Amino acid sequence: MDIMQVIEDQVKGNQVILYMKGTPQFPQCGFSARVVETLTPYGVPFAYVNILEHPDIRANLPKYANWPTFPQLWVKGELVGGCDIIIEMAQKGELEPIVKEAGGEAAAE
Repeated sequence: MDIMQVIEDQVKGNQVILYMKGTPQFPQCGFSARVVETLTPYGVPFAYVNILEHPDIRANLPKYANWPTFPQLWVKGELVGGCDIIIEMAQKGELEPIVKEAGGEAAAE
């Protein structure tokens, strides 16, 4: 399968997905760790892809997303942003309702 199709299937097949370095249990960069720390208190399960184990995704996701850096948080098929945007949205109270709504929809399906 074409790698762009794999990425599209992941993005559209998961209500909340984080492309990160490492795993939520063992992040392997500070930015990924900060995003996981921000998402975890919401109590919404999220899918993740460790881009360090998937160099093809690491190389092609920036083209798919038109966003050059990692981590990348996607909610309901839309790129929310990277670490700085996620932290800023969380501080403003904007992130939690988006993630919880998406998580609620995933649970209802």
